[in-house]
Amino acid sequence: MNSKQYSSFWLDEGWDSRRTSIFDEDELIEKPKVDVVALAGYRRAISNFVSIVTGESDIKVNFTTAGSSYTDGKTVTISSKLDDKLFDSSVGLALHEGSHIKLSDFIFLKNLEYEIPRELYDLGLKKGFNDYEVLSNVKNLLNYVEDRRIDNFVFTTSPGYKGYYHSMYDKYFYSKIIDKALQSTEHTDEVIESYMFRIINLTNVNTKLGALKGLRKIWNTINIKNIGRLKNTRDAFKVASEVMFIILSNLGDGKITKDEFGNENLEKANGPNKTSNRFDGMTPNEFADQMDIEEGGIDPQLIKEQYMDLSDNQKRQLENAIKKQDKFMRGDIQKKKVTKKIQSELQNVEASGMTYETVGENVGWNKKGVKCLVVRKLTKELIDSDILQCLYKNRYSRYHWNKTDENAPGFVEDGIALGTRLGKKLQVRGESRDTKWSRLDSGRIDKRLVAELGFGNERVFQTTFTESYSDAFLHISVDASGSMNGDKWTNAMTSVVAICKAASMIQNVDVVVSIRTTQDSGNYRSRATDNYPCILLAYDSRVDKFDKVRRLFPHIGVAGTTPEGLCFEAVMDEIVPTTNDRDSYFLNFSDGMPMFSNNDLTYYNDEAINHTKKMVNEIRSRGIKVLSYFIGGDYDRQSTSDDFKTMYGNDAEFVDVTSVMSVSKTMNKKFLEK
Repeated sequence: MNSKQYSSFWLDEGWDSRRTSIFDEDELIEKPKVDVVALAGYRRAISNFVSIVTGESDIKVNFTTAGSSYTDGKTVTISSKLDDKLFDSSVGLALHEGSHIKLSDFIFLKNLEYEIPRELYDLGLKKGFNDYEVLSNVKNLLNYVEDRRIDNFVFTTSPGYKGYYHSMYDKYFYSKIIDKALQSTEHTDEVIESYMFRIINLTNVNTKLGALKGLRKIWNTINIKNIGRLKNTRDAFKVASEVMFIILSNLGDGKITKDEFGNENLEKANGPNKTSNRFDGMTPNEFADQMDIEEGGIDPQLIKEQYMDLSDNQKRQLENAIKKQDKFMRGDIQKKKVTKKIQSELQNVEASGMTYETVGENVGWNKKGVKCLVVRKLTKELIDSDILQCLYKNRYSRYHWNKTDENAPGFVEDGIALGTRLGKKLQVRGESRDTKWSRLDSGRIDKRLVAELGFGNERVFQTTFTESYSDAFLHISVDASGSMNGDKWTNAMTSVVAICKAASMIQNVDVVVSIRTTQDSGNYRSRATDNYPCILLAYDSRVDKFDKVRRLFPHIGVAGTTPEGLCFEAVMDEIVPTTNDRDSYFLNFSDGMPMFSNNDLTYYNDEAINHTKKMVNEIRSRGIKVLSYFIGGDYDRQSTSDDFKTMYGNDAEFVDVTSVMSVSKTMNKKFLEK
């Protein structure tokens, strides 16, 4: 059974396959790193829930960093302790807080003490309560009534979200000891604590309206079944004030006492330490009538025995449960805070558009697929954060990265020089050629021949044929596995930069560059490191200036293994298909066969080759022309050559990528096809 029955529809792909040991304490050897990508996904999903339900796009959802966990009327705060089991209740809490932001009048609440009628303060004083105590109790009652009004709004406008609210109340409000206490003689004497306990649990099925004097009148006053009649916070306040009048009216008057110095003090007549039970001395039938219990042929004596006092241990449990309810009513819910470091990482993760996507379903032993990390934007902040293993703070130069190489020429500088030459060869694609035919029987009138109409020449028409190339989209995907280190990487990236530079010189060609690798999750298990495929969309000429290549590409390096087709699948919808007015190309650089494994998937040999082939065929089925370069010395082996062509087709190229002429010939051949 799927425990995420409410949330699974809305979550990012890859949610069900997510395996983060952050909460899997039985398997931990050392404290794991926080999965900031998962946290960002949770926050994004919860934010979407809040926006949908409230219809307010400007309500922010943030993790608690410091200070109070109360809703401030502008922002919903959520705990950083999140997993699949906690998600539904966290959504419910966020919806609850978000709906308060939309519907509650926080200015009115801030000035609540001035809204309470003077006669209510006076009645409270008569019963032994000072003004602050009256205000505090009215505020608690208003919280309860306002919560019912808010909940009703969500239930009536978005009934599909009820499940999240039920999960929230199950976690933060309901408990078995509360159920038992409601059926006992606990909190049945007329003191303020008893009324508050019984009132905030009015919706519990175990509620007994005869447990306190006036409780039935309070039930009718609140009228939960018709709570929709309350249109705003002021309406809820009026009900809360009426309930407070009923409570105070059923309490005994306060008593004036004097201390040893002769000072007078006003004490409540019935304090919380009262031990008498108003049901003492009642017959079983009287008790059953008072508690509104249907006897149904059962001995009333047995009914009364079932409602005996709680044990001392149960009373302690009840006390803790009531405190928990009180905190929930006041919005004071403990939420795990994120550190400044994690908060910074979250900002980088969200700014770079990181998400998990489920890939490789029906591949491998478990057939459930694996999550692939997709990074949709490369930023300098992401590089500096050290989150991705394929990004280096120091410059990644011709062969390796080192601080001493900061000023050494590398693949970017070489690529720009080569790209300038390649761009000149490809500029023909951005040109158009007009061919004009004149002296025709039909078409547009050739103004130069109008004078000949007077001499009987009727062939004064012309047509013009314009020959041009469609717009082009090129997605370049580069294998950044560890085996690409050194000359392979430098040569491949030199060609990539060259193509990006060349495309920047042509008006109708767009280029996207993706980097394929693997990412270590940082969650260390007994003998294995949990890792997953990772693809970084490093450059998009549609939104990025070429200067981004110059500044940031030197920091991209190699890491991990070769997840190949898994990464292709993760960004399949990012690759623009061919249309009537646009040609699309997919260019791959790779140095070997696909291989990857983690706790969820083993991706090797024929299974990996066939899956990659399937993904390449899917790309082709969208009208995209595929070009693939094999880099390295292994391509002379027949088996490797055959496998590579199995994946990428017979037009896969085994070329020396250090020669821009080899690349330009292939590119020209594809680009100039009509």
